[in-house]
Amino acid sequence: MRAVVQCVSEASVSVEGNVVGRIGRGYLILLGVGHSDDEAQAQRLWEKIRKMRVFEDESGKTNLSLADVEGEVLVVSQFTLFANCRKGNRPSFTDAAAPDEAERLYEHFVSLARRDVPRVDTGVFGAMMDVSLVNRGPFTLCLDTDNL
Repeated sequence: MRAVVQCVSEASVSVEGNVVGRIGRGYLILLGVGHSDDEAQAQRLWEKIRKMRVFEDESGKTNLSLADVEGEVLVVSQFTLFANCRKGNRPSFTDAAAPDEAERLYEHFVSLARRDVPRVDTGVFGAMMDVSLVNRGPFTLCLDTDNL
């Protein structure tokens, strides 16, 4: 699994002009699922994200976790995180999981987040979405379960 995690002051996702998910301070997580991913990777990725200390404390040091700041989470499916751009100018997405399996693991990841975070919103899996955010910091991390 791959995730782009952005610390945000606020974020939202819309489908056909209608807001389907919105959060305040917390994480916008763009989540991609690959062929070899399973529930164990989802668990490992969520645990890493949940425990990361990337929010500033009163001294300006990144010492606080999502729970410490009572942060919220917006998870948006993003199969393009598995784009292969090695050949030609048009990305290949054959490294992304098949849609049914990707949706199943995406929903599993969301359920893990909902277990730990009072407010978790999502986009609509497979839909064309418009994502808006105010990136705080800016602070953006790219995580891959192959490297955790």
